[in-house]
Parts: sequence; C-alpha cells; structure tokens
Amino acid sequence: MLLFTTSESDRDLAGILELQRANLPVNLSGDEIQQQGFVTVQHSMADLLQMHQYEKNIIAKDGDKIAGYLLGMTENSKADIPLLVPMFEVFDTIIFNGKPVSEYNYIVVGQVCIGKAYRGQGILDKCYTAYREHFISGYDFAITEIDTNNQRSINAHQRIGFKEAHRYTDPNQTEWSIVIWDWKKDN
Repeated sequence: MLLFTTSESDRDLAGILELQRANLPVNLSGDEIQQQGFVTVQHSMADLLQMHQYEKNIIAKDGDKIAGYLLGMTENSKADIPLLVPMFEVFDTIIFNGKPVSEYNYIVVGQVCIGKAYRGQGILDKCYTAYREHFISGYDFAITEIDTNNQRSINAHQRIGFKEAHRYTDPNQTEWSIVIWDWKKDN
C-alpha cells in the first residue's frame, strides 16, 4: 500500500534522485520518451537539501521505495539552481488574473515523476491531491513549466486542473508551456 506524505529524510531525497536518474532522457529510449514522458533537470543531493530548507516534497512511498514525487520549490530557491533561473524570470513576466505572477504567493512544482511500475494507477492524481492539501494554506496556486515535447506530462497536468498561462521558446529552442493550477478558483 502506498503512503502519500512529505519527504522527511536524506533517504527520501536519495530515493527521489534515484527515480529522477532513471527518467532522464539520457537513460530512456526514444519510444519511452514519446510514450512515457521524461524529466528535464538532474538535481544533486545538495540541490534537494537546499530546496528542502524552504519546503518539503510530496512523495508516494511503497515501503522504503519512492514510487513517485512532486518537488516543492519556492521563490526562495530561485537562485539555488542556475538552470532554473530563466524559468523564474519568465514567471515574473506573466499576468495572471489581472496581476503579475510575482505579486502572488506561489509554489513551483519543481518536477514530477512516477516510477514506471506505478504508472497508470492514479498515483499522480493522488500525489497532486496531497500536494494541494499540504500547500494550499500557504500559496495561491501551483505553477510549473513543461517541455511541449512531453505530451504525457501536458495531458496529465491538464487532467489535474492546470491551465496554460504562457508559452515560450528558450535559447536552446525548447518550447515550454507554463501552467497554473489555481487553487482559489478550485476551492
């Protein structure tokens, strides 16, 4: 039976990193990337420990094994992972419900991953339910960006309730969809 909870230990963070490594494009076939999706950023233990100082992550645990995770990232983490600084800068340019995103208190879904053996069982939905329950009292909404080549992730986020707020192409010619799950609207 899976437990949906927050990351509490270095062991939890190590499990997140193990699952993340298995789902980086370099470790997947072309078919897996197309059909199952992928994660983009490879974090270090130091990255996760730094992020963990501000907010915990939501994890699905099968015993001691991490079956899935949703990273919790705040603006406080903005400069901690240089690769993600441009994402935060784009967030600052977006107008949402008549005001700049920067005027809201938001939580960034730093990354999402469900292990291969656990997919298709509704675990992502349950992780997002736990994410919302954990963070709703402190944040107006959840925001993230998704590589538009990751159609599985785009479809899953739409199903959860995320709506596209902006789309842009980065200097590497990767197109990103920035999506927001408005908790105040869905409350």
